Amino acid sequence: MNKSNTAKMLSLLAASSLVLAACGSNADDGAKSGNNASASGSGNAASEATVELVWHYPQPQAQADLASVQDAVNAITKEKINATVKLEPYDFGDYEQKLNTAVAGGEQFDIAWTSNWSFNYVQNTQKGAFFALDDLLAKYGPDLQASMPSFVWDATKVGGKIYGVPNYQTVTNRSGFSIQQRYLDKYPLDLTTLKAFTDIEPYLATLKQAEPNEYPLLMGKDGLFLDTLHPLGYEQIDAGIGTGVGIKSSEPGKVISLFNTDEYKNYVTTMRDWYQKGYIKPDVVSIKNMSELQSQGKFPVTFGLSMPPGVETSIKNSNGGFDVKTAMISEPYVSTKSIITTLNAINKASKHPEKAMEFINLLNTDKDLFNAISFGVEGKHYTKVNDNTVKINDAGGYAPNTGWVFGNTFNGYLLDGQSQEVFDETKKQNEGATPSPIMGFSLDTQPIATEIANVKAVRDEYEPLLVTGSVDPAKKLDEFLGKLDKAGLPKIVAEVQKQLDAWTASK
Repeated sequence: MNKSNTAKMLSLLAASSLVLAACGSNADDGAKSGNNASASGSGNAASEATVELVWHYPQPQAQADLASVQDAVNAITKEKINATVKLEPYDFGDYEQKLNTAVAGGEQFDIAWTSNWSFNYVQNTQKGAFFALDDLLAKYGPDLQASMPSFVWDATKVGGKIYGVPNYQTVTNRSGFSIQQRYLDKYPLDLTTLKAFTDIEPYLATLKQAEPNEYPLLMGKDGLFLDTLHPLGYEQIDAGIGTGVGIKSSEPGKVISLFNTDEYKNYVTTMRDWYQKGYIKPDVVSIKNMSELQSQGKFPVTFGLSMPPGVETSIKNSNGGFDVKTAMISEPYVSTKSIITTLNAINKASKHPEKAMEFINLLNTDKDLFNAISFGVEGKHYTKVNDNTVKINDAGGYAPNTGWVFGNTFNGYLLDGQSQEVFDETKKQNEGATPSPIMGFSLDTQPIATEIANVKAVRDEYEPLLVTGSVDPAKKLDEFLGKLDKAGLPKIVAEVQKQLDAWTASK
């Protein structure tokens, strides 16, 4: 199932700032890198002409003082790899369309942020948009490779090759609620009673009755069904491509349509009930940037699947500065999907793939560079509380809170109020989480490209309305499922099953 930019971005904003503060075939790209790139390298930087790299990435909102940050970044990169970087951020809501247009038009850029939920990593790799990195990593990034567990790199492989560098953060998923403390003070709740997604309903009713002009539950236009999957015993396979197929954890070898499950029907029925009771903002499907409302503290209750250690502080920072308490309803797990949520890749058409790799390596191994792009300029955008802890200057003009877009968040400063234990607990959770039974499986969409496009068109028409409760599923769900069948969903299920069987047999 396709994850909306807004919902996924909000979840990652919460999860990763804690560790901040704590087309054609690509098969031979790597082998050709020496011929396609200038013979650049940090060892002979002084004798080379300075290269300017262009980097496209998304942000929740424009940063007024980006120019100062770009100067700070370039002071580091010019000295260390004899390159400068032109930072090209786009709003999350526009990012995918902008990058699709840039790639289709042959625009010259070097690095692009990618994921499984916006500007899809696997799909664009299969279209030939990205450069194979295996040889470049071996030459310019051995320390980078060693900085992450091998299963993280395995998850990035498409057709056996690496095409993106993960921005290492929490790589686990854990579903849970966050509730603003100011509401808990007025309307107490025993958080230990929250064991399932629907257990929050009585508290939403309490909030709505007491605060009738508020909409207590944060929800993006694509709802929260994906965030409830793991607690329900399911896992999505297509990782954002939009097919809506998955497996049941108890039957990992059998591919199913997630739309045709009782759990999906129960979810959309529940959302309709909650929508009619006023728990969900009535114009939810038309709100482009829900993060702006969240940043004002508009929603007492949020739910997400990225809830690692220390998440309370980071949710506070993206939720109007209001303290929150959390309640988890699942145990940590790790999957291909949870790892490829944020990566940086090199454009296949880049004129400087080696220098781009040097920059990505530096971004993930040099703490000064990572902290410059993540926090800005000391004394202007933040102040140091101690050597490894900073306090953001809200009026400084640069506070993206998106280190997970840039690089290895474990290299980042702690935010005021967090501790080193957050980093340590997160790394421990990464290593100890339950792994997916299909870790490393990636879907080749080419045999079903037409069906995926047709299914996406049907989903775009119906799903935002259904998953937010904006329409009555008794009237629209069967119609939706019927159109999915006509669009080719059964063929998609069969093809994914075929590929999964082959992948399983090859292991």
